[in-house]
Amino acid sequence: MDPLSAISEELAEIDGQIADIFRALSNGFQKLEKIRDSNRQSRQLEELTEKMRECKRLIKEFDREVKDLESRNDPGTNKMLNEKKQSMIKELNSYVALKKQSAANLETKRVDLFDGGTEGFGEENAMLASTMTNQQLLDSGNRMMDDTDQAIERSKKVVHDTVNVGTETAAALKAQTEQMSRIVNELDSIHFSIKKASQLVKELGRQVATDRCIMALLFLIVIGVIAVIIVKLVNPHNKDIRDIPGLAPPAMNRKLLWNAR
Repeated sequence: MDPLSAISEELAEIDGQIADIFRALSNGFQKLEKIRDSNRQSRQLEELTEKMRECKRLIKEFDREVKDLESRNDPGTNKMLNEKKQSMIKELNSYVALKKQSAANLETKRVDLFDGGTEGFGEENAMLASTMTNQQLLDSGNRMMDDTDQAIERSKKVVHDTVNVGTETAAALKAQTEQMSRIVNELDSIHFSIKKASQLVKELGRQVATDRCIMALLFLIVIGVIAVIIVKLVNPHNKDIRDIPGLAPPAMNRKLLWNAR
């Protein structure tokens, strides 16, 4: 179901009419490209222009209906309707631009035909020239030369502007290329630094693991020594436990000489 129908039947009807006009415009411009006759192209453009006027009127009517329903709709619905209207306007503007381009091409074609048609009147022009005085011929020739000089100057200006634009574009491309080269070099440096840092982290990890193993071994040795010392102190006559270097054996009971007697 069309979401516009749930909001307003009138909006849905207007939307359908606008969609039909857009389809007709699309087909009309495709047909216009295939027409070779200038008069038929002109009539086709007039028909398309009339359809665009009708579409503009319908979009305005759609906008009025949206504004009338704005107070009753939630913000999400109003946003959707406004986006729908903007989409219609954008599509209509694209057809208007296409119509202007087609009209300009048609006008150019007519000028070319007019210029080409004057070539057939060479004999008439020659007759007119024969009736002109020398001064009139000189004036006409000077005007033609002035027009030619102006056309040449305009062409030079266009060429000069084109060269300037090309130079600026080349400079911009060169600057962008140098910037890209610097970025690539910086990325290579960053990659090398990250790789070096990863190696250092691995080496530090190995060193830490080695230090932990050594500390654990020393801790076990100390614990063993302390255990042996404790056992030796508690049971000094235990012959199964060897004397610890640096720890003096327990003192023997002294027998006095007079006791031996």
